[in-house]
Amino acid sequence: AGAETVKRAVELDLASRFQESLVCYQEGIDLLLQVVKGTGRAAAGRAGEGQFGSRLLQPDFFSDGKYHKQIRIEDNATGFSYEKVFQEYLTEILSEVWVEDPYIRNVHQASRYSLYNFLRFCEMLVKGPCKVKTIHLLTSYDEGSGRTQQISGLEEIQQSLRNYGVTLNIAFSSSIHDREIRFNNGWMIKIGRGLDYFKKPLGRFSIGYCDFDLRPCHETTVDVFHTKHTKKM
Repeated sequence: AGAETVKRAVELDLASRFQESLVCYQEGIDLLLQVVKGTGRAAAGRAGEGQFGSRLLQPDFFSDGKYHKQIRIEDNATGFSYEKVFQEYLTEILSEVWVEDPYIRNVHQASRYSLYNFLRFCEMLVKGPCKVKTIHLLTSYDEGSGRTQQISGLEEIQQSLRNYGVTLNIAFSSSIHDREIRFNNGWMIKIGRGLDYFKKPLGRFSIGYCDFDLRPCHETTVDVFHTKHTKKM
């Protein structure tokens, strides 16, 4: 049964039906693990033979029972707008999002446009096809005089989202360091640089200023996980 379920998962994967294939992979592996517990590793090895065996052994496909996909963004690479990175995971059942990023701060920092980046991320969620109703942001306070502008900017985003029926909950912490985004449909995305992986545009009228698919990126890594046991922040 486990072998047939995983075989079906491969077929769905090849058909680009990724959400359904993920469920089948999880169910199939659960069944195969039962074989391991019941008859030992030898039986599990026999059950894992066949056309799908090499797929299961890929170290970055499943890690500790979690789906794991990694995207490496090279320095100056383009084509990595938020829509391209996140769109696959914005399913219709998505209604709540948690963003943990310590640097959602002042737009006037020398190399950061973090508040604008967060706003663009929120715009993507509003457009759908997901039906996001609540966004939770955990970040750190800007330093010095920038704090007032940071809070003002976030409150303006909060009010604007309210006009679209979306609640933005804002919290601050002086000790956070991790950068991750969690969706209540089970997906979790960790980006090495957080939402701030785009380079500063060459000018206000240069290609890539408006279209982030054309904006060069800093080098970073995007790790995508899915687990039935993802806990909220």
